[in-house]
Amino acid sequence: MKLKLPDLDYTRAARAIEDFISSTVESTGRRGVVVGLSGGLDSSVTAKLCVEALGPEKVKALVMPDAEVTPIRDLEDALSLARGLGVEVGVVDIGEAVKAIVGRHPFKDGGVAAVGNVRARVRMTMLYYAANALGLLVAGTSDRSELLLGYFTKYGDGGVDILPIGGLYKTQVRALGRHLGLPSSIVEKPSSPQLWRGQTAEGELGLSYDVIDPILHGLYDLGLGVGEVADRVGVDVGTVERVKSMVEASQHKRSLPPIPPLPASYIKQKS
Repeated sequence: MKLKLPDLDYTRAARAIEDFISSTVESTGRRGVVVGLSGGLDSSVTAKLCVEALGPEKVKALVMPDAEVTPIRDLEDALSLARGLGVEVGVVDIGEAVKAIVGRHPFKDGGVAAVGNVRARVRMTMLYYAANALGLLVAGTSDRSELLLGYFTKYGDGGVDILPIGGLYKTQVRALGRHLGLPSSIVEKPSSPQLWRGQTAEGELGLSYDVIDPILHGLYDLGLGVGEVADRVGVDVGTVERVKSMVEASQHKRSLPPIPPLPASYIKQKS
């Protein structure tokens, strides 16, 4: 039998996520959430769910383009969605902040990915400034596919308070976006963190999420072996092993920093 993700009742799934958002905000005593809105699928679905859960008055949207890398279409889609949701939206170009960090750094030969990660971490700082100033939680926008693969920046888009769509694979988030009635220009847009010009998630990963998601589901939800997953997805074993290696290599992104143990034998005894 061909391996595929289970069919979801997206009405019930959306309601469960909305209940999670509202109960988490209430339990923490926060006034609402702030979402980094990029004009892409994940952030748009997250913002929509937050509005449904809390009402537009308790959701702030922050759009953080960098004119050097952010497509105009993404900026327009983000602003259009924010207006449609009725949320207060702020726009800040992070380009100068990124240049200030990279330009003044004594060790700055890291290449395009290192600069891209600076962009993600500047956005995290902007979101937490808003959260701290206004008494909000930062609602992260990563999905389960990205979290398992480690396809996020540590202490960048990975630095959040809650992850409303963190239990849904990318292909499920896309289906949920359609169910929620989001614009097709957003739902069908190729996924991209837009950390450098021309970046796409599937291009960087080298695989389609239509292939990645069933592999992840087979390995980590069903506990199947590499060979069986390969047979049932219809790919070679090397492809499954490559996905598995991405998950294993990124474990540090999903864990707290390691702390060395302090054995009792190291403690001086009082004389």
